[in-house]
Amino acid sequence: MRHRAFLLKSRKEAGQLLAARLQATTSPQALVLALPRGGVPVGFEIAQALHLPLDVLVVRKLGVPLHEEFAMGALASGGLMVVTPEVIAAENISQADVADVVRRETQELQRREHLYRGNRPSPALSDRDVILVDDGIATGCTMEVAIAALRARQVHRITVAVPVLSVSACEKISLLADALVYLHRPEPFYAVGLAYAAFGQTSDEDVAALLARAAQHAS
Repeated sequence: MRHRAFLLKSRKEAGQLLAARLQATTSPQALVLALPRGGVPVGFEIAQALHLPLDVLVVRKLGVPLHEEFAMGALASGGLMVVTPEVIAAENISQADVADVVRRETQELQRREHLYRGNRPSPALSDRDVILVDDGIATGCTMEVAIAALRARQVHRITVAVPVLSVSACEKISLLADALVYLHRPEPFYAVGLAYAAFGQTSDEDVAALLARAAQHAS
């Protein structure tokens, strides 16, 4: 039986490879913003390689009730939300159920923001170049709301950097971001984790530790 070849060894390797592609076009005043949790190890490697500050943009997927891995939208810090009406209609989801999911994910978003950043203030974003990082994109809903959140904060330029993404997500994000940098766009696309040989869960403690290390290096 033939073993499947993985595209990437780990999130660490993915970040290092993305950093090499970003090197020539990145402003020295740019900021790396990673989507927790899995995007943070990738973003950490990019920030270290390019000598840039690292922070997080907390975004939560709004999962379909009873099928939470399937996104019907997403929300980000500051109350910004993106929903996919077609999914809500197709799954016959009531507005009350949508509101319940939004309320629950808002609480989790606020908890994570406090846990990850602690007393550190949110970074200034206005007129700044931002590299927006995740460990992969399947549907694009989470990245879409992240981009919307940054546009609302009037950033200068958004470069989305991801190791792997689907064809449909590539098409969507290419229209929303100022630039898109990626390593692999497999077809067919099944799941982000299938691109990695090692794809263990990144814990809240891992995220907080990486952010603390990045802050120390920047000081």
